[in-house]
Amino acid sequence: MKRLIAVAAILLFFSVVNANAEIVGETIEYNANDTVLEGYLVYDDEVSGPRPGVLVFHEWWGINDYIRDRADELARLGYVAFAPDMYGKGVRPTDPKAAGEAAGKLRADNALMRSRANAGLEALREVEIVDTSRIASIGYCFGGGAALELARSGAPVSGTVSFHGSLAAKNPARPGDIKGSVLVLHGAEDPHVKPEEVRAFKDEMRAAGADWIFVSFGGAVHGFSNPDNDTDPSDGLAYDEKADKRSWEAMKDFLKEVFGGR
Repeated sequence: MKRLIAVAAILLFFSVVNANAEIVGETIEYNANDTVLEGYLVYDDEVSGPRPGVLVFHEWWGINDYIRDRADELARLGYVAFAPDMYGKGVRPTDPKAAGEAAGKLRADNALMRSRANAGLEALREVEIVDTSRIASIGYCFGGGAALELARSGAPVSGTVSFHGSLAAKNPARPGDIKGSVLVLHGAEDPHVKPEEVRAFKDEMRAAGADWIFVSFGGAVHGFSNPDNDTDPSDGLAYDEKADKRSWEAMKDFLKEVFGGR
């Protein structure tokens, strides 16, 4: 029988109750090769039976309150959400230099990126209440790139959603690699993802025969979904309330579709 928590001790347990659901969150340890990782699992304790699972890949800051909040929102929608740790236990950057170094290590080593992403998938598949035939992944910024690399690796995920994520591919998907559908939610004015990168991504999806959707939000730049960012787009990083809400609704509809109408 699958375990509720993958090979790991529960380090933190808490619940948040609202009018509709009891949300239970757990911080768990799991492994990728010789590296100990520490992810965040959350689900609605009131829902019975197996349900779809959603991976939530973090920004370059690692797992923080923003990513946990996004996972909580997915749990309130009835999914089991798991935020994988791409960096390692205790590696939580607190400044842009450290965050860039942590993210850069994985971006430079595509095999490591895919290994860590797949370790998160396997940890979620070990959760007893997850319907392993219905798992999707979403990601933000660095995490959007991680979610796409998971799909490119041939992982058995029903769908992949990138929010203002990196689109560049060191090892582009080949025909048959991508098993599920792909939704990219992109800031049309994002200076960190160049037009040529967008074109290359679309060409990659066509060549791979993938089922893909690409949505550009006019006026939005990088980081448009995170309210912790300021609203001044002049430096290329800013929160955009309309793009945030529209992209979340697009993701919800997409997940319903790939999970068979849930």
